Formats: sequence, structure tokens, C-alpha cells
Amino acid sequence: MKQPLGVILAGGQASRMGGGDKGLNPLGRSTILGHVIDRLAPQVAALALNANGDRARFDGLGLPVICDSIDGFAGPLAGVLAGLDWAAGEGASHIVTAAADTPFFPGDLVPQLQYAAETQGQPIALARTENGRHPTFGFWPVALRHDLRDALEGGMRKVLAWTDTHGTAFADFPTGGIDPFFNVNTPDDLIEAQKWARTT
Repeated sequence: MKQPLGVILAGGQASRMGGGDKGLNPLGRSTILGHVIDRLAPQVAALALNANGDRARFDGLGLPVICDSIDGFAGPLAGVLAGLDWAAGEGASHIVTAAADTPFFPGDLVPQLQYAAETQGQPIALARTENGRHPTFGFWPVALRHDLRDALEGGMRKVLAWTDTHGTAFADFPTGGIDPFFNVNTPDDLIEAQKWARTT
């Protein structure tokens, strides 16, 4: 299977960080989002950023910025749909998503998700650790975009509620010393991430 396209999900409101784009907060020698880009870009054929509002604030990244087509900050599923619509226009069959606030996710995320989908015979694959499932880190087929659009328009908002209606594989990752899916939600989380950034 060829490399999928990558979509970074940055469409949330970051209310626990005081609003704004938490991915643009400094982290080490870069930003949180910069770390995410550096990890995901080598694993995918092309990369886009899902974000809402003024796209110009991301001009320096050199990435296409794709907005939700579902109004009202409908959550990560709306970002997945935006990514699937973008991928359809690019002629791709799959995307892999990663959250914009999770700077330490595995460097083999994409091949492990692809492998899980193939070997477990399921259309969708999600990341999983001993701490549970991580539904913003997934492998998604473009063929399901119309089903997802219908679900969102019908009020569906929870990722796992939708994926559970389809076949879902899981790629298991060890947590080790650093939780690879640690996400920066609060100022205290950012302080913790700064400590980890110095050791990675």
C-alpha cells in the first residue's frame, strides 16, 4: 500500500489553554505544531493542516490549510471529514490524522496503522496504548467520507461512536518513559512537555 496523505487536526478552540492556537506555543527550539509536522511529514506522501478561522496565521508553515465543512466546531470528526475531502481531490485513497497538540507521537505511527488495518482486515485503524484508544491518531479510507458527512449532519460528534459502527483495527504502542500520545491541553502540560522536549 502506498503512503497515505497526512492531516494534522488543529481545529479545536483550545479553551483550557486560554483560546488561540496552542500548537503555535514554543516547545524546545520549535513549536508544538512544528514537532508534529517534523514527525508526520516523513511518514506521508503530502501533508495538510485542518484549522478554522484566518488561514494567514499559518502562512509560515508552507502547508495547505483545510477548514471544517461542518459549522460550529463539530470536533475531530469534522477535521477527519475535511481531510478526507481534501484527499479525494488529490486522488488519494487514505489519510492518517494526528493531533496538533501531541508532539511526541511515534515516528512509525503511519506504517503501524497501515499494518494494523491490513492484517486485521478493517477499513479504519486507530492508535492504542495501555492508557486506552487515541482516536485522533487514525488511518481513514476516503471511501467512507460520505458516510461520515451524513453522520456529522445527523449530529454525530464522538469519534469512537462513529468508528464503532465500522470495522476498526488497533495499532498498539508502548508508553515507555514518555507517553507518546501525551497532549498539551493546559499551561501545566506545556511545562511538562518542555521538560520532555529536552530529553528527546
